[in-house]
Amino acid sequence: MILPPGPILFVGGQNGVDAAGALLDGLEAQVAQAMRNVLAVLAEAGSGPELVAKLTIHLAPGVDPAEAFAATQSVWGFHRTAVTVLAVAPARPGALVEVEAIAALQVQ
Repeated sequence: MILPPGPILFVGGQNGVDAAGALLDGLEAQVAQAMRNVLAVLAEAGSGPELVAKLTIHLAPGVDPAEAFAATQSVWGFHRTAVTVLAVAPARPGALVEVEAIAALQVQ
């Protein structure tokens, strides 16, 4: 996706934590929650997954990217988005995934 002219939103790294800040257990739960957190930030800013130009997904060393990708599908669905996947240790201890996004904002 090429971003349309106008304001751009940069969503900082989202982990698989719930509203209380508790880290969920397991890769599937963490990935799904991280994606829900990204969607919540997008919605709050007046954007959505259809306006995301790029996702950067940081996976803990040893995490299977195919397994992580499968876990995104139930939450993210199918949107043509450029994706970069990196194997790095997320900043939060115990986190298996961290997701960043770059999106366009709706022009009013």
